[in-house]
Amino acid sequence: MFKYFPHTPDDVQKMLDVIGVSNLDDLYAEVPEELKLHRELDIPSAKSEMEVRRIIEGLAAENKRLVCFAGAGCYDHYTPSLVPFIAARSEFSTSYTPYQAEISQGTLQYIFEYQTMMADLTGMDISNASMYDGSTATAEAMLMCVASAKKRNKVVISATFQPNVIRVVSTYAKFHGVELVVVPATAQGTTDLDAVRRMVEADDVAGVIVAQPNRYGIVEDFDGLAAHCHAHKTLLAINTVASALGVLKTPGEWDADIACGDAQSLGIPMGYGGPYIGYLCTKEALIRKMPGRLVGATTDVEGRRAFVLTMQAREQHIRREKATSNICTAQGFMCLYVAAYLSIMGEEGLREVNEQSHAAARYLHESLLATGKFSEVFPGQPFLNEFTLRYDGCTCELRKRLAEAGFLAGVCTEGMEGCLTFAATETRTRQEIDKLVSLI
Repeated sequence: MFKYFPHTPDDVQKMLDVIGVSNLDDLYAEVPEELKLHRELDIPSAKSEMEVRRIIEGLAAENKRLVCFAGAGCYDHYTPSLVPFIAARSEFSTSYTPYQAEISQGTLQYIFEYQTMMADLTGMDISNASMYDGSTATAEAMLMCVASAKKRNKVVISATFQPNVIRVVSTYAKFHGVELVVVPATAQGTTDLDAVRRMVEADDVAGVIVAQPNRYGIVEDFDGLAAHCHAHKTLLAINTVASALGVLKTPGEWDADIACGDAQSLGIPMGYGGPYIGYLCTKEALIRKMPGRLVGATTDVEGRRAFVLTMQAREQHIRREKATSNICTAQGFMCLYVAAYLSIMGEEGLREVNEQSHAAARYLHESLLATGKFSEVFPGQPFLNEFTLRYDGCTCELRKRLAEAGFLAGVCTEGMEGCLTFAATETRTRQEIDKLVSLI
């Protein structure tokens, strides 16, 4: 009845009696005395709720809120107020783990809805739930390619990925014995597809992984890539910014085998870098190679709709060393956020978000070029809401001065001196763009 109250001394004694010890110290009898502290912990005394709020608000006040024109994998999209309201509903805060279906229907339902919508959004057959972020989801896509291939451990990845993604994938590859080959970008800032095709033709490549849009904001054309990969028994994985799937050609339409990426752009606040949510979707043929949980819909003994975990490999519980990774317990809340966001926005809302983001980015792009202080790096390349320009001056000094004025002005493009990658979303106004440009 009072589940948030601490145990009374009588409660504690009853539990000690059951397990056959006289006091709490007996629970640590096997710990050597020299390892015990033998004094009180040096922690602050208890504070009231109001005092704690004042402390937290004081810390928060030290943060300087900047108008965000940065992206690089994390985007300042608006989260409708209904999303956190739905996420706070008690019926979704059921058991810690969904393995006990009879007491986890709320958790299982939103995972099922999340998977259904992500599979639809990517054009794939199956979605898991879920990965920590886009980087680890891409790494898992790499491991799926190798696990599905026969005696192949080479995977090709495009250099047009965000550098942090390549670093994470490289780390996974190193410790799983995967030969990861990074294909350099062309002078136009796109994947060198000719180089990729030549590598695939050697018939020793398990998978190819490409980005859409890429690190420079360019929307790439992968026409014919899947057919070439499949002709040589190679899988194709496409990493796409989740929100962009509302208007861009989906991995399913490109005939990719795996879709992966970060779903932060679907209603998850930027939150100083996390927590985020990686998505991983695939064709049905690869379902046994996919990590994470899969929820299915069924009926109970009374014919009512119910949800359960399904398609679980026995290795998940018995032969652990053979199991696919399962890291999604902590991701439930993120799944709920994304499911609520997509159900509220719908197809039309997601399209409108991208149209407004594109319009803002196009206006920012043209306004920056008009200052005469910026020039094109990849002229003529299509972009959605992110682009890269070269600055006639010191980019670090420019970003520092603009930050002092309240603007987060893009991200320094790693490996390209003098270049900045800007992003704009539906949250950026014409007045904010004009103010930024006037300061420049």
